[in-house]
Order: sequence, then C-alpha cells, then structure tokens
Amino acid sequence: MSTILATPLPIELPDVEPLRLIGDTGKAVPAKQRHGFEIPELATLLGIYRSMVVARRWDTQVTALTRQGRLSTYPSARGQEASEIGTVSAMSPSDWLFPTYRDSIAVLTRGVPTAEILTGFRGDWHCGWNPHEHATAPQATPLATQVLHAVGFATAAKLKNDPIATVAFIGDGATSEGDAHEGFNFAGVWQAPTVFVIQNNQFAISVPYSKQTRARMLADRAIGYGIPGFHVDGNDAAAVYAVVTAALDRARRGDGPTIIECLTYRVEPHTNSDDPSRYRDASEVEKWRAKDPIERLERYLVSEGALNQSVRDEISEAAEATAKAMREALNQEPKLDPMELFENVYVTKRASLQAQQAALQTELDLDGDSKK
Repeated sequence: MSTILATPLPIELPDVEPLRLIGDTGKAVPAKQRHGFEIPELATLLGIYRSMVVARRWDTQVTALTRQGRLSTYPSARGQEASEIGTVSAMSPSDWLFPTYRDSIAVLTRGVPTAEILTGFRGDWHCGWNPHEHATAPQATPLATQVLHAVGFATAAKLKNDPIATVAFIGDGATSEGDAHEGFNFAGVWQAPTVFVIQNNQFAISVPYSKQTRARMLADRAIGYGIPGFHVDGNDAAAVYAVVTAALDRARRGDGPTIIECLTYRVEPHTNSDDPSRYRDASEVEKWRAKDPIERLERYLVSEGALNQSVRDEISEAAEATAKAMREALNQEPKLDPMELFENVYVTKRASLQAQQAALQTELDLDGDSKK
C-alpha cells in the first residue's frame, strides 16, 4: 500500500521536530501529528522487525569476529537498524541501492549472502557480489562518491524509460563533501529518480554534528536544490518506511528526487580501531540506547497483537542461523587468484593494463616454479 500523499510533496523547510509515527514508548503517534502519513500495515512492520532482529544478531557476530582478528575492520550499524532496514524494505527488487561502508545490514537485507558481503572487509575482493544480481552497488568507502553514482545511474534509467529509482545512503559527515553537493544539485536539475537517505548518526568519526554545520538540520539543504526534504526520526522504522515509500513512488512517477534526513545515533565505535570515549560521554550513548529502534517496534507489535513468544522464537532461530552461516563461511579459506584484479575493469584492456597483467603473471609463474 502506498503511503504517498494525494498532493505533491512540498518544497519547503521541514519541521525541526522529526516525523514520528510510533513514539519512543512504542505507542502510535496521534494522527494529527503524522503529517498525512499512515502507519504501515502490521504484516509490513512485522517483516521489518524480523529483518532488524536478524541484522542486529549478524552485526553483533561480525563485530565479535573483527575483535578476534578474523576481519581487518568493520563499521557497526548497531542502533541504525530502523534507518537502514526501513529504507531497504520500502524498495522494490528492481530499485538500485548505493550503500556506504556502514550499510552492511542493508546489503544483507537486500539478499546478498553473508560471505559475499564480508569479502571486502577481509581483504579478498573490492566487492564480493554481482551488483546486477542484487541491484546493489559496491559499498563505497570514499565519502559521498556513491551519491554521484546513484544520480548517474538513475538519470540513465530515466533516459531509457526504465521505471526504477535509486537510493543512496549517506552519512552526516559525508554531506560536507563536494560530491554530495554535486549529486544533490545534478539530481535537482535533471529531476533524477533518486532518494537520498542521510543517516545522521551525529558523528563523522570523532567530529560531532555541531562542528560540521550551523544549519538547523541537514534536511534544510534540500530546499536550496529545489528538492523536497524530510526530517524523520531515524529510530522509528514505521516513519522511515512510510516516508521512503512516498519518495520512491514520487521518483518512479518522474517527479524527481527527495532528501530524507534520518536522525539516529551511532552506538558502537566508528570502527574496531576507534576509541569513542575520547570524544563523547558514555551517558550520551546510554541515552540513545534507551531509544533502541528494535525495542520500540517490538512494543508496538506486541500491543497490536502481531508479535507473540512463538513468533519471537522463530525470528530468534532465523537470526542465529544467519550468524552461524556467516561464521562457517569465514572458517573457509578463500581461494584467491591475483589475476582476477584485471577482470571486470575494462571491456577492452588498455596497453598499460595488459603490460601489468603480463608482468604479474610472470611473477606468479616464477614464484610457482620456485616452490616446486
């Protein structure tokens, strides 16, 4: 069911108070405070809850393996499940996702096998999956580059009359990059069918939001590009799903892009090499832990009779199975071929690349002969 309003989305400054459909305590927000959006159906919310629980367990397991030295690094998304999975759940299979390095749980929810997600963090591949198979681009580590990729891809689809939309995740710190400005501006000018989801987790590594901008909120920037902007409670999966659904409907209709700021919080360190105690107080983290997005949605589903203990047990078993599959996948020694570096780069290899390929092959042959 579409949650888009009957009238076009307004291009105006959004409210300072983020849009909520379900409050912190798990109770539905009064209809007059929902700005025309409806709470998604219980079946939809139960599916989102299931994906969030599975993703939380998977993320926790990956973090543990990183601390054991099984992965080189991993940026956890704990506490941001509503923003990521609420967004991905609103997408159709043909819509394309352009994620960042912190969006592994979104990639997981798109159906990418766990082992393929983690190959990059283990250093095996730059991207471990076929992007076309899952309509999911490689996770971008350089800040904001995926914004331009999403706009370019969406514009090409529009020119081909392909009725899809693209979604680009972007962090609050990345909005300070020139690539973000260029992507927002190009999308506005070309009316690209792109939805920009800014996950404002309030820290760009160690730099707090207050030192990044004097703007009231990041969603305020939308009006400068002639794009509708929304300020959403990023810990309310129902609100995220509803607003992203509306924005995607708008994009596929040909009405252009939308910027959505999801206000949330990065509970874990930036990566396993980060010490967040150097730049934030533990009391602040605990305040946000009390706003846990999974617990909020769980309370609502229980109050509505859509979640009981047997369903919880089934979801918990599925989460454990996902974590187990990931552990087993990482126990397997990867079979790496250095020559694969030269594949899937150019349709016709340049002469310099062919020379590098030949040089590496010669080196590998000599190394193989020396071990005989």
